[in-house]
Amino acid sequence: MWSDLLLILDATLRMAVPLVLAAMGGVFAERSGVIDFGLEGKMLGGAFVAATVAHLTQSAWMGLLGAIIIGITFSMMHAFASVTKQGNQVVSCVAINIFAMGLTTVLGQAWFQRGGKTPQLPPEARFTTIELPFAEELRVVPVLGDIYYELISGHNILVYIAYIMVPLTAWIVFRSRFGLRLRATGENPLAVDTAGISVNATRYKALIINGILGGMSGAYLSTAQLAFFVKDMSAERAISLWQR
Repeated sequence: MWSDLLLILDATLRMAVPLVLAAMGGVFAERSGVIDFGLEGKMLGGAFVAATVAHLTQSAWMGLLGAIIIGITFSMMHAFASVTKQGNQVVSCVAINIFAMGLTTVLGQAWFQRGGKTPQLPPEARFTTIELPFAEELRVVPVLGDIYYELISGHNILVYIAYIMVPLTAWIVFRSRFGLRLRATGENPLAVDTAGISVNATRYKALIINGILGGMSGAYLSTAQLAFFVKDMSAERAISLWQR
């Protein structure tokens, strides 16, 4: 019973990672006053680019870098449309999601001829699990040893980054100077502008962070949780965050 519970919690931690990363990215966008459910497109684009680059370079880290770049690119497209040109933010988000869905499918089929699926990644081209120090030795300790071995140890690096981002995001938003400007921009942009702070620049910075985290969430799907990209593998995870 106890071991089954630990296994369920362990799986929950791993499966929640793309949602956690996307949610933290959404916090920065929302706090700046920008609607962004285009995170779905960033997650999908990040997953495809990460798998493709990792396949070509045989490096998971290069795949992650590619995912971050495509995430930022999509964020800048959204920023240009909704911040610089003051277009409809919802329409911009929908456009990015549709664009990502179509682009990943078309390119996947054109490059790999597998119905949009990328080739299987070998272990050296994906993020593998990390065993923390003394995990095996402490396993014999009742309760705490099991928790350390099953829940804390044995995850890949992106899992640890995702859960570190939760308190880090809270600190940035509520304790840092940038966070103060971020919240003020979202709540009262006119007052921020009167104080001599660029509203657009703050929103662009927030969306850059948003793109980084959105791309990382996609990279996790294709280079850590699985070892390939498949059509629509994000499965509307980011959109589901808006339905809570």
